[in-house]
Amino acid sequence: KSRCEAINELLDAGTSRVYLTTHDQLKPHLHFVYDDNDVVARVKAATAGGLAVFVVEAEGSRLGGCQRLGCTEVFVDTSRNGRRTHCSAKCGNYVAVQRHRGRM
Repeated sequence: KSRCEAINELLDAGTSRVYLTTHDQLKPHLHFVYDDNDVVARVKAATAGGLAVFVVEAEGSRLGGCQRLGCTEVFVDTSRNGRRTHCSAKCGNYVAVQRHRGRM
């Protein structure tokens, strides 16, 4: 499944209405669900909407999946050079130790 299809499924499942708002003296920003929805619905909507905005703005180039065998974590690459390959230092260190020991 393509990245866009997967994110569209999250948006379909998590958002009910996208609108621009300026409450509480905040700058204009997007809301992805009605304000009276429960906290779980609001978190799902904000996460799906934020992911969609991120993919548009960063063109998806900073999303990654951990390269350690058996790890299924995904992450946003915030490194300077955009070349991160593991979800955490723990996974990166594990791979480095295995490589050093000749097990890879």
